[in-house]
Amino acid sequence: MSVVVFRIDRRSGVATYLQIVRQVEQALRMGALEEGDRLPTAAQVAATTKVNPNTTLKAYRELERAGLAEVRQGAGTFITRTLAEPGPGPAWPLRTALDEWLHQARDEGLGAEEVQALFRASFETAYPCGPEG
Repeated sequence: MSVVVFRIDRRSGVATYLQIVRQVEQALRMGALEEGDRLPTAAQVAATTKVNPNTTLKAYRELERAGLAEVRQGAGTFITRTLAEPGPGPAWPLRTALDEWLHQARDEGLGAEEVQALFRASFETAYPCGPEG
């Protein structure tokens, strides 16, 4: 059973519920969440992120609408399908290169915020219209 920990960036300009949805989608793509995994309760998310439980419930409803999760009354919200590529598909060499780069950045003394800022700047150069563009 995998566990997802949400990180909310209140300065991002992205609605909080969408940040939760995108983080679940990313965890599904990376294989960190799999079919059958239980998402944290809205109360658990509220305790760790200070997000209103209704915001989390809105995100979970959006995931359910997208066919990625299922709310089971009294049991919680469960992942119903994965977005991960089976096996080491075409993105695997990229993941390996990124992992190596992150380890090198850490070994050279860059902190998490510096790495995120560097990645964000590079990402915005490569994708000037955002992730879909």
